Amino acid sequence: MKTKKEHKLIEFDKKHILHPYAKSTKQMHIIKSAKGVHLTLHNGKKLIDGMSSWWSAIHGYNVKVLNKSAQKQLKKMSHIMFGGLTHKSAIKLSKTLIKLTHKDLQHIFYSDSGSVSVEVALKIAFEYWSVRGYKNKTKILSFYKGYHGDTFGAMSVCDPITGMHSIFKDILHKNIFAQEPKCGFCDKWDDKYIKDFESKIKTHHKSIAAVIIEPIVQGAGGMRMYPPM
Repeated sequence: MKTKKEHKLIEFDKKHILHPYAKSTKQMHIIKSAKGVHLTLHNGKKLIDGMSSWWSAIHGYNVKVLNKSAQKQLKKMSHIMFGGLTHKSAIKLSKTLIKLTHKDLQHIFYSDSGSVSVEVALKIAFEYWSVRGYKNKTKILSFYKGYHGDTFGAMSVCDPITGMHSIFKDILHKNIFAQEPKCGFCDKWDDKYIKDFESKIKTHHKSIAAVIIEPIVQGAGGMRMYPPM
């Protein structure tokens, strides 16, 4: 049973707060705390966050070492703009990321969300070809069933037919889509799975600025997992 105070909070929430992808707020729950994979309600009941906070809480909640690191940083500064400024923590993290990634990836651009990171990547691709004089390279090649974010550039490379952003299809930048791989994670890889993808590259190479795909699993497209090759 919800307390009177909880009911008031939920009623205010229903009236004033818009929740993304929530078709109904009838079953709204107030979370009191979180630890590990569990979310604790006001009445003490625990839920397992199977969505991992939309895939972003990969280490779980209330991880001591992460909390300690965040608190240590907050005592110095919570944020500093990167326009001509930098700081030791950002440099240290950049060094770590460069060591972890492929040797050809030597540059870091920090973003505040997955959608924004896609926007930045698309803009970099367009700008690269533009400054090189290839003004016609303005298309992105992507798979059907893909999902890459909720901002406008990111929406334009999501599945244009059955995707959650189809309502915006008439006002989004028009890109190129190839048939998604029709295989499972345990299937032996065969190049036939990307035959249409290769065909689209050959046909539209003069207008393609970049390719964007989800590695291994198409999450919002139906948890479709294909082999890592």
